Amino acid sequence: MTETTIKGTNGYEIPCVYTLTGAEKKAVLVIHGFGSSKESPTAQMLTEHFPKQGIGTLALDLPAHGESPVGGECLTLANCLADMKAAEQEIKRLAPEAELLYFGSSFGAYLTLLHLASGKAGGKKAFLRSSAVEMPKILRERAFEHRGLLEKQGYLMADEDYVRPLKLMGEFFDELEANDVFETYKAGCAEGTELYMVHGSLDETASFEAAKAFAGLAGARFTALEGGDHRLSLAGMPERVTELAAGFFLEHLPEALPIRGVAQHIGKW
Repeated sequence: MTETTIKGTNGYEIPCVYTLTGAEKKAVLVIHGFGSSKESPTAQMLTEHFPKQGIGTLALDLPAHGESPVGGECLTLANCLADMKAAEQEIKRLAPEAELLYFGSSFGAYLTLLHLASGKAGGKKAFLRSSAVEMPKILRERAFEHRGLLEKQGYLMADEDYVRPLKLMGEFFDELEANDVFETYKAGCAEGTELYMVHGSLDETASFEAAKAFAGLAGARFTALEGGDHRLSLAGMPERVTELAAGFFLEHLPEALPIRGVAQHIGKW
């Protein structure tokens, strides 16, 4: 695995880690969840297992996350999407013959859907884990009791066991409200895309029912992991997610069966 920084289009550098050698036929851009980083347990598992199957990976830190050199003032959907595009270009430089694929977790899944719907994505195939398809609603509800403070100072600080505290600007909340994937990702808007969604039936953060409804709207494959929380932390679930994603990307999916297991904490989403 190689650590690097790439130059973004918005005046700051983007920390990344990659396993690409240049010989791969498939390469996955890994987009982490809200408050997490390119070093998340899920990203580490993909980085460890995908190369063994001939799939290269590149994971980035979104603005204000992980080792990103910028703060919350730069945490905007526009910047996140621009950084994903810059990461795509780096993948193409490192592995020019590889098919570009996406693996997005939670907020990263939401961003991936926006990217695909924009028509600017370089790839067409995405695996979405614990998709926060209602991201505007999730943050709106979290900020509701602090709305007075948000109006007064123009931002809120969030630190819910995140990798680092996040400064959430009022403009970021406004931007989220203007980007509902149920409205954005309509038939024909992301023509030719293929989606696979996996979601825990007991997800306490991103609604299972909303994810299932979106899968129906988008024509996505959908696997429910019975008893799974947002982090899909039951024993065996991280491995199951990796197995399903590899099968989807390599086009030889194993049978998709629900999992039951013993709770085991594995870290941030």
